[in-house]
Amino acid sequence: MENKLVPARVVTPGDIIRRELEARGWTQEDLAAIMGRPAQAISEMMNARKQITVETARELAQAFGTSAQFWINVETNYRLHLAERPRAEEEVALRGQIFRAAPVAELQKRLWIPRLSNALALREAVCAYLGVPSLDSPVPAVAALRHSSQRAPEQRSEVAWVRRVEALARQQSLPTSGVPRWDEVVALLLALAEREQDVVRVPQILLTQGVHFVLAPHLPRTYLDGAVLWVDEQPVIALTLRYDRVDAFWFTLLHELAHLALGHQGGYLDQLYDAGRGLATQDAEEQAANAQARDWLLDGAAVERFSGAARCAFTRSQVLRFAKEQRRHPGIVVGRLHHEGTLEYSHLRGLLVKVSPYLGEWVDAPGPRT
Repeated sequence: MENKLVPARVVTPGDIIRRELEARGWTQEDLAAIMGRPAQAISEMMNARKQITVETARELAQAFGTSAQFWINVETNYRLHLAERPRAEEEVALRGQIFRAAPVAELQKRLWIPRLSNALALREAVCAYLGVPSLDSPVPAVAALRHSSQRAPEQRSEVAWVRRVEALARQQSLPTSGVPRWDEVVALLLALAEREQDVVRVPQILLTQGVHFVLAPHLPRTYLDGAVLWVDEQPVIALTLRYDRVDAFWFTLLHELAHLALGHQGGYLDQLYDAGRGLATQDAEEQAANAQARDWLLDGAAVERFSGAARCAFTRSQVLRFAKEQRRHPGIVVGRLHHEGTLEYSHLRGLLVKVSPYLGEWVDAPGPRT
């Protein structure tokens, strides 16, 4: 019988006594009679309210045909387990603090931080990723988010996304000569806005003009479309491709560029589109960037004349012809008409082609920072 009793840290002595009673068909009262103890004493021992002393261990050994050492070991292991509970609770509290500071599961899924079982090691990895000495340290704010009032983004996820953008930007080399001439940068970019395949040249143009370019998919519940920020005193334009459409790509890109051209100070995290219902409600600087991006993309007066002539009965051939006159991709025209409400949102959506197939090598894929 002794060889069959294997003590376990998380098993109480009462659990093993109960198992032995069931194996023999005994009751607690039977055991009390065998040991010459009050039934109350057996009940307290069974419910871990009474410790097994050396004397009790010897009596249990005689009753069950085991050794006294076995019962001493069972009791000792259980008491050691109880002593470790505060340490386990401290680890749970630490993990709670870590998960409040960053979207740990998502960062691990994307391999931005390693999967670690030790809470102290995980805390160190998260602090290193966020660039802070401790979880109690404030994370430097890089931008003020403009977002829809209908959905509240998670600040911890915004910060984590920005840290990734900064890390990717630091991997890029930029020319060190002066501040870019924004009118020249815009002209170079808009020369690529007629064919969707030409977006592949956008990143390199920005880099040669002294602007970092990063494509980093947004983290869950941030709803970010783009951002402009500064890394080592150099501008960074980051896009998420949350809406993978040619019109959204060009508008978001030029919106972020407008922040730089208009001299807006600081960084900006932008949610430009509100669940497909058009541009989100924004403050004065965001509205100014919107207006500048619209003016760069299409001649407003020409759009107004085109809309008036078509009288909301836009055909595909009309849109294609107008887009060719403007030297813009027809999807950009459709996106403008959708936003202004002069074209039903469901019409001509086939022209809103994806741009990600042409930017695959620039899209940040899951993996460690190198």
